Amino acid sequence: MIIDWSTTQVYNTIMSVSTGIGLLLILRFVKHLFTGRIGQLEGWAIGFGIPGFILTLTGAHMSLTWPLSKIGFPFDDIIFGEPSLAFGVILLGITVLLWRKSNLYMAQGIDMNDTVQVSSLLKKELPHLLKPMSYFGAAMGLGLAFIAIAGVYYQLFAAPPEEPISGLLADYPLVEAIFISGLYLITGLGAILMPFALKEEPDQRLFKIIKWCWLVAGIAFLLFGAMNYFTHIGLIVNTME
Repeated sequence: MIIDWSTTQVYNTIMSVSTGIGLLLILRFVKHLFTGRIGQLEGWAIGFGIPGFILTLTGAHMSLTWPLSKIGFPFDDIIFGEPSLAFGVILLGITVLLWRKSNLYMAQGIDMNDTVQVSSLLKKELPHLLKPMSYFGAAMGLGLAFIAIAGVYYQLFAAPPEEPISGLLADYPLVEAIFISGLYLITGLGAILMPFALKEEPDQRLFKIIKWCWLVAGIAFLLFGAMNYFTHIGLIVNTME
């Protein structure tokens, strides 16, 4: 079997779903943390690890092969691949932190079913643990903002007319450009604000902004990626020779 590395690699179906799940899972974790409902950390670690692994794997493939692309749309690989790789590695970093914390707490004799105690400990420790990671997330958030600008400026993301549903807007490329660029922009805004929100006493105002940015983006990425399983299959069927 010969693999042709000269074509672009686009996995924005599973990437979009994984990104949406990753954003929503972060929000769910934080909500449980502040309401004293975080217990068994291994489950949360695996929950973050699954989309993290998928995004790291597919994002790395796209990021490492797009410079070799001779045909197709290599800018798609930059737009989807590199942010996915970055977010995937961050999610895997969270996975390692939570898994290690679980082991440390159990070694200290802490009952992992005591959600109030586990949540209280994590609320004190996580700002210090996550802040170094948040700087890279903020830098990539700035990158997402410039991707959003490029998306509108060059009117990217428009689906071909052969693609079901999305293709109905093929004659209006600015519509999908604004939609996808908007998702990138609000996701990036949340990431940029995160280092400023992670303090001894978390900044609730900033967390509220982050929450709404990632809630809207997470749901949209999830639904858009799920829909693309139909639209992309339809595009392939409609363009088969």
